[in-house]
Amino acid sequence: MELFTSIFVGIIIAATPLVFAAIGEVVVERSGVLNLGVEGMIIIGALAGFAFTVETGSFSLGVIASMVAGAAMAFLFAVLTQSLMTNQVATGLALTMFGLGLSALLGQGYSGKSVPTFPKVDIPYLSDLPFIGDLFFKFDILVYLSIALVIGVLWFFEKTRTGLTVRAIGDNHHAAHSIGYSVKKYRYLTIMFGGACAGIGGAYLSLVLTPLWVENMSSGRGWIALALVVFGAWQPVRAMLGAYLFGGITILQLHSQGFGITIDPQLLSMLPYLATIVVLVLISRETVKSKMRSPACLGTPFYASQ
Repeated sequence: MELFTSIFVGIIIAATPLVFAAIGEVVVERSGVLNLGVEGMIIIGALAGFAFTVETGSFSLGVIASMVAGAAMAFLFAVLTQSLMTNQVATGLALTMFGLGLSALLGQGYSGKSVPTFPKVDIPYLSDLPFIGDLFFKFDILVYLSIALVIGVLWFFEKTRTGLTVRAIGDNHHAAHSIGYSVKKYRYLTIMFGGACAGIGGAYLSLVLTPLWVENMSSGRGWIALALVVFGAWQPVRAMLGAYLFGGITILQLHSQGFGITIDPQLLSMLPYLATIVVLVLISRETVKSKMRSPACLGTPFYASQ
């Protein structure tokens, strides 16, 4: 039972950065924007969160700093793609390279440093329950925040007027513009929201998952988050479940040798990325694509004069 608990907790912790990044990107893509710069926003958020925590000693300020840093990166993307009308794919790739390079430069002074253990939430009575308490009620606050984020985004899209407007813009931005909605304003806000979520995911990497700063520590999680959006058919709950699936694959590679599975560690470390490729191949099949409801204007630039 202790091994099962350890694996379950490890899956949740490994998946939480992906949940934040994927849900933020779901909101962005539902508005019709394709931002491939998630990897860059995650790594900048990881550095900002770690640096502010080291300098101030406050985890709260570190998480807030990661949100601001991720949103700032996203704002740069929004200015380029929504105001200057640059290509979204090329701009997103440039944002990723910029984030990786900038974090490597600014993070040199923090290499080798570490932060204290991120505090866990102690829920009276529930945390003390045998077995159940260890499984569900002894995580840090960011794990519960990620679940609340999924529920909040689901409610936002299904129950609020603003959420329905975002969905309408993603499906037909010209029709939304013709009845008076500011397409660019909504897209600016959703892009920055996605950046803030990616920033928190980065902070979780450097403050919780591996409480130290390592160059390129995002290790492709931004690309996995992008795949999860498609894997989840642009639905928040499905994207979250996909993140837990990939978290399970990550933990599997760590525990496989303990189970007596003799596989080269290099091959095991490839598992999450091989799974990403397999998922993308499967969902590219026409029979699957026909059942997925991607935003009709995804990646299409909006020109108000049209």
